[in-house]
Amino acid sequence: MEAKEMWESFIKKNNLNETNYQAWAFGGDTNKLVALVLQGIKTSTASAFALYEIEEEQLPRVGDYSVILDNCNEAKCIIQTTKVYIVPFDEVTESHAYKEGEGDRSLAYWQKVHEEFFRDCFCEVEVTFSYKMNVVCEEFKVVYQ
Repeated sequence: MEAKEMWESFIKKNNLNETNYQAWAFGGDTNKLVALVLQGIKTSTASAFALYEIEEEQLPRVGDYSVILDNCNEAKCIIQTTKVYIVPFDEVTESHAYKEGEGDRSLAYWQKVHEEFFRDCFCEVEVTFSYKMNVVCEEFKVVYQ
C-alpha cells in the first residue's frame, strides 16, 4: 500500500480533517526497525539535528503524523509524535535508548550503532560527528496499521 492510500484510509476511519503528514523510512535496517514498531517495542527514534539544518527541514512536533515505510516504500503504519526534545549525543538517556528497542536496548548499544549511523550520514554532507552534537529525540505511538 502506498503512503497516500494508508493516510486516506486512516483519516476516513477516524473522521479526521487532518491533511498534514510525512512519509518516511527509518535509516539503517529499515524493515527490522519497522517490525519493532509494529510489535510495540520501538516507541522512539533519534536523528541528527545538523541534518535538519542542512536540509532545511522542520523539526518533528508533538501531534505530527508520519506514515512509516518499509525498504520498498510500502506503508506499514502511521505514528503520531508524542514527545520531542533535543540533547547532546552524550546526554541521550538509557530510557530513550530502551524505547528505541534496538539490540539489547542498552545505552551502550544505542551509542555504538548511532555513532556509526551518524558518521555514515555525515560523510555525505561533510559534517563532523561529535559526542556534543545535538540529537533530536522523538517518542511516538502507533495510531494505525
